[in-house]
Amino acid sequence: MKKVNIRLPDYLNHIAQAIERINTYTKGIDKDVWLGNTLIQDAVIRNIEIIGEASHNVQTLHQEFAKNNADFPWDDAYWMRNVLSHGYFQVDLDIVWETITSDLPVLLEKVRSMPSNDDVDQ
Repeated sequence: MKKVNIRLPDYLNHIAQAIERINTYTKGIDKDVWLGNTLIQDAVIRNIEIIGEASHNVQTLHQEFAKNNADFPWDDAYWMRNVLSHGYFQVDLDIVWETITSDLPVLLEKVRSMPSNDDVDQ
């Protein structure tokens, strides 16, 4: 598949949209439902992979922006993407649940507070 150079605002939107999808998939469920529902697990894991890939692209294609927004865990997001993608049968669903409930709300706030489309490098 050919790699397309997407604009920085698009990558940031991809991250926000993936988090919002995860929020939709997990709204109103508890950990027991999460652990028992492979359909939700698969949907969430796919969107965490999107977050990680978009984060990696920001870091590699828009390095100055990533440095200026170092409080966003670009490396951690990509690391988690790799763990989920390559260790697919060894996924720790407890860690993913913790990510959903604790980390993603903070990340969504961070990505939403980044400069608007008009303010970031293209």
